Amino acid sequence: MAPPIRVLVADDQALLRGSFRVLLETSGMDVVGEAGTGLEAVRVAGETRPDVILMDVRMPDMDGIAATREITATSAARVIILTMFDLDAYVFAALRAGASGFLLKDAEPGEVLRAVSFVAAGEALLAPAVTRRLIDEFARAAPPDLAPPAELAGVTAREREVLVLIARGLSNAEIGDRLYVGQTTVKTHIGHLLAMLHVTTRAQLVMLAYESGLVERRARR
Repeated sequence: MAPPIRVLVADDQALLRGSFRVLLETSGMDVVGEAGTGLEAVRVAGETRPDVILMDVRMPDMDGIAATREITATSAARVIILTMFDLDAYVFAALRAGASGFLLKDAEPGEVLRAVSFVAAGEALLAPAVTRRLIDEFARAAPPDLAPPAELAGVTAREREVLVLIARGLSNAEIGDRLYVGQTTVKTHIGHLLAMLHVTTRAQLVMLAYESGLVERRARR
């Protein structure tokens, strides 16, 4: 039997932290700590080495974005950003900082549990509907950089295809169907992309694809 997923809950509202703890522990997960500030989240993450962190964006001392950046730079913990607002502008900065995805604070209990399980298993973003909504918003944002990152020069043609399909919101299964390859092969391509492009999450691959101009942004309506 696999060990329980180890979770750290970081939010400045004690009642919300307690609610998450009850939900997670009732489902068999192990809540290894709580934090009420960004600085505390960084400290407790270093002490407890969680698999997944539920991280509020707006906290005292250090916000969730800065805390996420520090934690992902020094550990393998995966961060899920908690926000009150769908597609909060802070979410994009958090994903750039290394967060694996985001959840709305009013998400259904089952959605929270699925999100933690998916992220712990290595999935970078959450439900396809959330992924595609995020991509749609990002695709309408600022214009891309003039020059693509130099690392793209070392990416194979097939890996570019995979990167484009990731940026369009396809799941691993959908990418495999589109390219007539197995999901194991898709995961291998994604792992190579992460390493070659020096990013840690699927969300960062999405943003890189748009920022580099590899995928064309849609015009605002």
